[in-house]
Amino acid sequence: MENIRHIDYDFATSTSLHGLHNALQSKPRIRRVLWIVIVSLSVIGVSSQITQLFINYFTWPTSTSLTIKYVEDIEFPAVTFCNLNRYQEKAVANVSIIYLLWKIVSAVLSIDAGDGNNIPESVNNFLQGNESFSIRNFTKEHGYQLDNSTLLQCDFSGEPCYPNDFEHVFTEYGNCYTFNHQNLKSKRRVKTSGRGLRVLFDIKQSEMTDNPALGYTDAGMNFVIHSPNELPQVETMGLSVGVGMHAYAVIRQLKTINQEYPWGECNPHISLEYHDTYTTYRCLQECKSKYIKQHCGCFPFLLPGHGPECEPGKYYNCAYPLLYFIEKEGLCKAGPYRSNCPAPCQETKYATRVSYSTFPSNKGLHFFSTKFQKTKEYIRENFVCIDIAYEDLNSELTQQQKKLPISELIGDIGGQLGLFCGASCITIIEILEYLIIKSYWLGLVWLLKLYILPPATLT
Repeated sequence: MENIRHIDYDFATSTSLHGLHNALQSKPRIRRVLWIVIVSLSVIGVSSQITQLFINYFTWPTSTSLTIKYVEDIEFPAVTFCNLNRYQEKAVANVSIIYLLWKIVSAVLSIDAGDGNNIPESVNNFLQGNESFSIRNFTKEHGYQLDNSTLLQCDFSGEPCYPNDFEHVFTEYGNCYTFNHQNLKSKRRVKTSGRGLRVLFDIKQSEMTDNPALGYTDAGMNFVIHSPNELPQVETMGLSVGVGMHAYAVIRQLKTINQEYPWGECNPHISLEYHDTYTTYRCLQECKSKYIKQHCGCFPFLLPGHGPECEPGKYYNCAYPLLYFIEKEGLCKAGPYRSNCPAPCQETKYATRVSYSTFPSNKGLHFFSTKFQKTKEYIRENFVCIDIAYEDLNSELTQQQKKLPISELIGDIGGQLGLFCGASCITIIEILEYLIIKSYWLGLVWLLKLYILPPATLT
């Protein structure tokens, strides 16, 4: 026991923990008591501060920084164009049935699937009499076509572009066409602000088949600006331009970096089965595709997947009601970390400001009438012009950062230990050494009492 007391005394008088040796070695008792109080208050103070540091750390605080980076050139976004008129008049015998059928099929792309039971019986009657009908092939062949007769002019940064520079994509609007799409080997870039893409469309309003009774009363083009790695969400993010109008879209590139859980909501380990780049919208599509595959035994052609393609009857009897069930039960949710599709760790969006003018002017009307051999009335009722350009050659990066990283937590703990007790890492090692040595001797004494010393000695 004498050795154990020596261990305590040696530690107290030799440790780098300030004040402890004064509490034991000071001769006047009042001085010793004073130092005991000082050391005790210091230990209480540093314990309180370190506890608060840990409490703050485990609230996972973050800060947000905004950085504007100016560049010599910048990647141009993808732009998807859709005609507000989905089908050609000459190909549609039963307009209402085709539109309702496409509404059922394209519901897989919508955030809100609607009421799964609100399907007219006329659609089912049509499918029973046309079992081999393919809405995919019909739409691809008889929907809006982008060719030299509908794309009258195309210019990108002073260089001409053509219909084959656009990639076909199915959306809620049927056939749509994407410029600067993901499959290009090298993405188009711009080197001057104010320069970008200009397109002139002829929407051929005389071929309009949209039924006003179904809510389709507009004529023009719809376009959405998005990252080449993202799919177009025309229904929710599209911008419309009416006939006889010129739209000027000025864009800014916005990049976002989100922290992983628990500081943020992103999951860096999540991946998609059919896409290389993770986005929330693509994740939702794969989630819906998985449920439809499990319950209906087929894949909707608008969603990613491998296997048999759903026939129209499957959409009507299985996929469409199932989408309503998925929405109602929350089986495919996006946003928080624990949802099916958490927020992406990185994403690129484009802030867009649009202004409009009448197109063309009176002199321009005469010019285009001569150039395209069209009447002035036809031009006013069918031509749509769209300009898309960067406001400035810069990129805005919004980055979510850890407000208290582990390195800063360790530094703060060290600062508090040094302020209150004059302690350091060496002091912590000394304390650990003292505890190990004392535990060894206490254990040794206990073993001696238990197994070696006779019972009489213990009494």
